[in-house]
Amino acid sequence: MASGFAGAAYEAGDIMGGLYGDGIIACPGAFSPALADTLHAEIMALFAEARTIPGGALPRGPERWYVETQPERLSGFAEIASHPWFVAVCRAVLGEDYRIIEVGFDIPFPGAADQPWHRDFAVPEATTRGRRLNSLAFNLTTVDTRPEHGPFEIAPGTQWDRFEGCAKGMFPPAELWPRYQARAVKKLPKRGDISARSALTVHRGTANRSQEPRPVLVIGVDAPDATNGAHHDLQATASYLASLPPVVRDHLPARVVDALAPVVQNHVIDGLLTPAY
Repeated sequence: MASGFAGAAYEAGDIMGGLYGDGIIACPGAFSPALADTLHAEIMALFAEARTIPGGALPRGPERWYVETQPERLSGFAEIASHPWFVAVCRAVLGEDYRIIEVGFDIPFPGAADQPWHRDFAVPEATTRGRRLNSLAFNLTTVDTRPEHGPFEIAPGTQWDRFEGCAKGMFPPAELWPRYQARAVKKLPKRGDISARSALTVHRGTANRSQEPRPVLVIGVDAPDATNGAHHDLQATASYLASLPPVVRDHLPARVVDALAPVVQNHVIDGLLTPAY
């Protein structure tokens, strides 16, 4: 199973082989644990703030929440989005004109339950007809993940699965769950690791039986023909954009604002609100 690529150069063939094969790859130790610790503190503060805003924090199941935020409120965003592995993965799979369209975080707290198997959105025509991936999700943990934290679980190779007529094109029928359970791999990343996956690869969050939250940063990236950006309100101030290196700024199609406004979401995914038993 493809898991990571060491060294200064990242081969496009290795990257595409992993994402078109298993549907997930990783770069262990890409960042310092200190960056992850700072990110953890910032995420927890942003979550507390989001809970005070109607629609600011969306439930993704019992004791599990998702929050979108503005890139400039995360001090490590530019370092993450300019990392050579991040850039190489985006270019290899999505092309030179990739667009960062989503920045947020998912937090399963103690008591979070197993989610139903799902993908993050319906399969686009680029994949069904063109057999091409036109979006990626990058994840960066802020804790050293242990089995009791309720780790992310993924069924490698299932980004190509077809299951028609299901809710929102995301939730396979229960009779297919044994297939995903048989292929399931739990991921236990450490602070400083980063992964990239196709959001179409069938996956789920598992039950958090620890006494700690397990925050994970999410960065969504589209190819030029993908439309996921329409579902997100990516904001940035002009001064922040000017401060970014071109390798980040040129791929961040944010709405320029004089002052950041709360990110309010109303996209509740009903299928994730009921735990899988």
